[in-house]
Amino acid sequence: MTEITVEATRTTDGWTCRIDLADPDGSRTQHEVSVTHADLERFAPGGDHPADLVRRSFAFLLAREPKESILRSFDLPAIGRYFPEYEREIRV
Repeated sequence: MTEITVEATRTTDGWTCRIDLADPDGSRTQHEVSVTHADLERFAPGGDHPADLVRRSFAFLLAREPKESILRSFDLPAIGRYFPEYEREIRV
């Protein structure tokens, strides 16, 4: 199972999240995702930090594609452009 590590840094309009995906065989990929305050409210209403949302979002992606196919840098809502069911499934 792929280990998902999320490190979030505050920005003026939200967070920049650095994600490390590591498989037991030692292979890794790194990603950077922007999450605005509006994104957090939209996808995780009442949430005050994006780490759990981003971790769940990457689990969602990994269930559909290998880690090497995930974009290296994107804004969180971009997932919905590739997977229309994302917003419905990711809400808590």
